[in-house]
Amino acid sequence: MKTLQGRSAIVTGSTSGIGEGIARALAAAGANVMLNGFGDAKAIEALRSGLQKEHGVKVGHSGADLTKPDEIEKLVADTKLAFGTVDIVVNNAGVQHVSPVEEFPVAKWDLIIQLNLTAAFHMTRLTIGDMKTRKWGRYINIASAHGLVASPFKSAYVAAKHGILGFTKTIALEGAEHGVRTNAICPGYVRTPLVEGQIADTAKARGMSEEDVVRNVLLAAQPTKEFVTVGEVAELALFLCSPSANQINGAALSVDGGWVVQ
Repeated sequence: MKTLQGRSAIVTGSTSGIGEGIARALAAAGANVMLNGFGDAKAIEALRSGLQKEHGVKVGHSGADLTKPDEIEKLVADTKLAFGTVDIVVNNAGVQHVSPVEEFPVAKWDLIIQLNLTAAFHMTRLTIGDMKTRKWGRYINIASAHGLVASPFKSAYVAAKHGILGFTKTIALEGAEHGVRTNAICPGYVRTPLVEGQIADTAKARGMSEEDVVRNVLLAAQPTKEFVTVGEVAELALFLCSPSANQINGAALSVDGGWVVQ
């Protein structure tokens, strides 16, 4: 069912992982989608053209570097030119680094804050005015269980994800009377390329094998002892764009197998 027919979305960090899954779900529901992210050009074009052909929607791609405000501005402008409007923004792009704080590279801290938090600010400031005018819009910020709880050696990521939840609440209030809804999804561990990198980094930081990191660090936090799937996160994102979710606003929705209830 094409529940989002006529809507247009930007999904940052959508050439792989969670972002790709959400882009696929939105396109299947009838939304035009602007992909964003880096990667192999042929693979990205196959993803773009495949979604467009399969679902009969417009699908574009921007390689905008979201640490650069001028490139974010061009991403938004290009999406409006291609689709006419930006109705849905999924702030998903992110990066991680695992290190004790006294050894944490300053450049890595700056990158994580810029990409995981500041980019969402720029994406929002550039699009919310039009959403308010049209009396409809959806922001879905992909936070993390680390937006609600902390783990050692992830100071920048935890700080950024706690920040995105505060930002989500503020924009939810600002858009509330204008038909704009803003929510955050807080996944536990999803076995994406980002998490694969975390496994290796955590193994190094803690002097453990990668198998022990998966069993005794990552999944130890999730009572179900299962990774969250990309599809589970994507289906929740799609639901948040539906009329049934109209009164969900400013929420931090956990998809973590029970991690944060402990």
